[in-house]
Amino acid sequence: MSKQVLVLNASYEPLSLVSVRRAVVLLMREKAELLEATQQMLRSSHQNMPVPLVIRLVHYVRLPHRKVPSTRQAVMLRDAYTCQYCGELPGRQFLTVDHVIPRSRGGKHEWENLVTACTRCNQKKGSLTPEEAHMQLVRKPFEPSYVALVLLSNPIAAQRWEHLMDLTREQAKGSFLSQIS
Repeated sequence: MSKQVLVLNASYEPLSLVSVRRAVVLLMREKAELLEATQQMLRSSHQNMPVPLVIRLVHYVRLPHRKVPSTRQAVMLRDAYTCQYCGELPGRQFLTVDHVIPRSRGGKHEWENLVTACTRCNQKKGSLTPEEAHMQLVRKPFEPSYVALVLLSNPIAAQRWEHLMDLTREQAKGSFLSQIS
């Protein structure tokens, strides 16, 4: 059974991942509708329900812009667990978070100054800037959106959301074509 359910806003924008239990509560209280489910069933003495995979809130929830904290896990997730200096995927246990401009040189602990680096590259760079160490970044660091990190944290949920967006686009295209015919 899937442990996480993708929750979409009424506008189909991904909001979060919740437990199956929380998703069922939202469905039972009619605060959400079921968009995609597994073949497995949840059974109670009163009813049977398929295990939800994707649900959509009935009413739009307006959320303020969420600032994503620059944690080790979030930086590595943004960088796809790839060293931003050599481009290798050494495995999570061999990755570190590096300050592009070292803190000893006034570099801040913020998204635009943090990258994932393998142990070898981090030691080679040390307290130098990438230019001084003759190293180049694979990609310039940036602050990811909350939605992007939600989808990156669960590739299966991201695939489901992408599939639903394709279906929604096809339905919209079909209804547009029927209106002009």
